[in-house]
Amino acid sequence: MTERFTTYSRFVKIEHTLFSFPMLLSGALLARDDITIRVFLLILVAGTGARITALSLNRILDRHIDGDNPRTKNRELPGGTMKLTEACLVTSLGTALYLTAAYLISPSCLAWSPLPLAVFVTYPLLKRFTMWAHLGVGAGLAMGPLGAWYAVNLGFDNPIPITLLTLFTFFWVTGFDIIYATLDEEFDRSYGLNSLPARLGRHRALNISFAFHLAAFLLLCLLYWVALEGIITAILLLVIGYLLYLEHRKADNVDLAFFKINAIVGFLVLIFVSVGLGLLSVRNLA
Repeated sequence: MTERFTTYSRFVKIEHTLFSFPMLLSGALLARDDITIRVFLLILVAGTGARITALSLNRILDRHIDGDNPRTKNRELPGGTMKLTEACLVTSLGTALYLTAAYLISPSCLAWSPLPLAVFVTYPLLKRFTMWAHLGVGAGLAMGPLGAWYAVNLGFDNPIPITLLTLFTFFWVTGFDIIYATLDEEFDRSYGLNSLPARLGRHRALNISFAFHLAAFLLLCLLYWVALEGIITAILLLVIGYLLYLEHRKADNVDLAFFKINAIVGFLVLIFVSVGLGLLSVRNLA
């Protein structure tokens, strides 16, 4: 049982919640500072279910490509440590968890819930047709803060702050997905798959990634201007900007740039929003 659980955890990349959970919570905090424990927990449950669904669908739809790629041939499905029926079961359980949590938050959340699911199904297929497939990954993770904000607000009042955070997430994630795609530049090109590194070359792709991250930082500056305050918040903003810059300086080390730096960026954004809203003080941080 422990071995199967470990296999399933690897299959859905449970560690990638380091990217999604801080953005979920940031979106919820932007909506209101008096979130109930019940809604807070349901948002986390819905986010977990959505991530399981998204990653499982990605692995299922790409299983043949992964099997031909030397870097990914040992993943659970092509490597044979999981059966397709098991993968479909994990996907179904993740979807059920997501939909149940959405319904328990509000029937209106359930009514909107198919929209992220449509993105999850679509984005793994995009690289077969367009080099801008990275935008689909950005859109998928950007659904997180937007959905969390709606779960708390249950309406569209004062949408500017959450729009800025959602767009930040979109550009941030799209940018780091381009960096991750440099690992498969040669394989994608030989296999006829579309990605920016495969179509334009690594250097030009990284320049586009840098432009996306610059846009993400500027959006975070706008969020500070319209919704947040405080000198500590401004310092955190500069630190986030430096880390985005450092990510490109270290782009040759994808493990450092993609996993470690981005995980720190996500949590710093959460602290940035919390401090800027006055929900977290310097004393608390100490």
